[in-house]
Amino acid sequence: MGLEASPEFRLRINEEQDPIRLVNLIAKEGSRLLQAEGVGILFFDQKRLELWSPVKVDGQLLRLDARLGIAGSCIAQKEMINVGNAQHDQRFYAGIDAKTKRKTRSLLAVPLALPHGEIFGVFEAVNKRGGDFSSRDERIALTLATQIVGPLSRTKLVEQLRFQHQQLEEENSHLWKEVEGRFSTQQIIGNSPRIQSLVRLIDQIQESSVDVLITGENGTGKELVAKAIHYNSPRARKPFVALNSANLPDTLVESELFGIKKGVATGVEARIGKFEQANGGTIFLDEIGDLGLRSQAKILRVLQERSIERVGEGLTIPLDVRVLAATNINLLEAMKKGTFREDLFYRLNVVQVRTPSLREIPDDIPVLAHYFLDKYCRQMEKDSKKISAGAVRCLSAYSWPGNVRQLEHEMKRLIVMVRRTTITEDDLEEGIRRSPHQSASTEAVGFRTLPQAVEDLERRMIQEALLACRHNQVQTAKRLGLSRQGLIKKIKRYEM
Repeated sequence: MGLEASPEFRLRINEEQDPIRLVNLIAKEGSRLLQAEGVGILFFDQKRLELWSPVKVDGQLLRLDARLGIAGSCIAQKEMINVGNAQHDQRFYAGIDAKTKRKTRSLLAVPLALPHGEIFGVFEAVNKRGGDFSSRDERIALTLATQIVGPLSRTKLVEQLRFQHQQLEEENSHLWKEVEGRFSTQQIIGNSPRIQSLVRLIDQIQESSVDVLITGENGTGKELVAKAIHYNSPRARKPFVALNSANLPDTLVESELFGIKKGVATGVEARIGKFEQANGGTIFLDEIGDLGLRSQAKILRVLQERSIERVGEGLTIPLDVRVLAATNINLLEAMKKGTFREDLFYRLNVVQVRTPSLREIPDDIPVLAHYFLDKYCRQMEKDSKKISAGAVRCLSAYSWPGNVRQLEHEMKRLIVMVRRTTITEDDLEEGIRRSPHQSASTEAVGFRTLPQAVEDLERRMIQEALLACRHNQVQTAKRLGLSRQGLIKKIKRYEM
């Protein structure tokens, strides 16, 4: 068998105008050449960070977060990936098997790039008959990918594909688009290693009901992460109830969380509490670190017993609730000071998710800025605006003490205040438009001590090394020049 497709195939794909028939032609020839159970094309939507297929699976649109799975890694790395045991590869996204009703064993993915280098999709072969994909198969796949780039990327065809993609999206349920879609992992914007790691962690825990502790500075999107966890879980169609613990005095904890019986005091009407409202779904306890010790004890009892009693009633009500808690406080330090209960911490901290500050993901700042600019231009019915290169440099150099929330508000202000099409560095707030070196140094001194800066750097290096080594602690420790025990101590210290 030769490495190249047949002359008849090359002729047909160059003449074919219908996108679905073209993709099916490629799939049939690819399966023949590679002896694979299945071959497909996934197109990359860079703006939405989404992979999608123009071919329906069981009548449904196949769409995936491009930061998940081996195909997503193929795009991120811009290189071919050949995996012999997909189920044991950390990059593998199990959700794809559920959608395609196929168990992936081996997988070969090749990025599809335009002549100027832009990646627009992935050619993917699944399950080599009789074993794994060989180096010969890799050469065949690369040759085939080269042959199909031209037909797939023709302007007219791409426009047809985009139109069909839009039609398929419109066929999705109203509930998905209006509720679940707004809180999918695709709303967590960014493509840095830290954000990719965050999205993958959410994907790992979405099918379970384990309690989760979300930590991070103010303005880093902790509630967005909580909603992504809920709306990507089996509880998605059940209630999501949020409560800001910082606004909850000890005297009102029981009635707010557990409910109260009518007539307990003069003028008191019966009402159910937040936990009961969330029954079957998820309760999100924001700013859990601000609760008093008395309130912490009451929440601990609910977590232990998974039941509540309304104030004045004495009737035990069983609960089926997933608890997500968030804090911007270092709870390990709070435990040392005696302001947070150790037993509650370990009850909540089954899985910990840390939302990175903008200082830790500077490469994502331009992406977020453009996202908010586009979003609020549409909402305010304003003409689209661009950001000059100088303004982008200023935005990237600034330390953003208010994180994503501060960046979002700055983009709103610019839309209202700037009438021109292009936003320049002169339009930015004074603190942001200072020279990059001055801004970076001033903000570092103003908002971080030297030990804090060292801690941030150390935490970031460990996170990146863990990701690069696929969370293999031995390899990570070697990469960082640490002993394995030293690495474990640092992971515990930073609550990673």
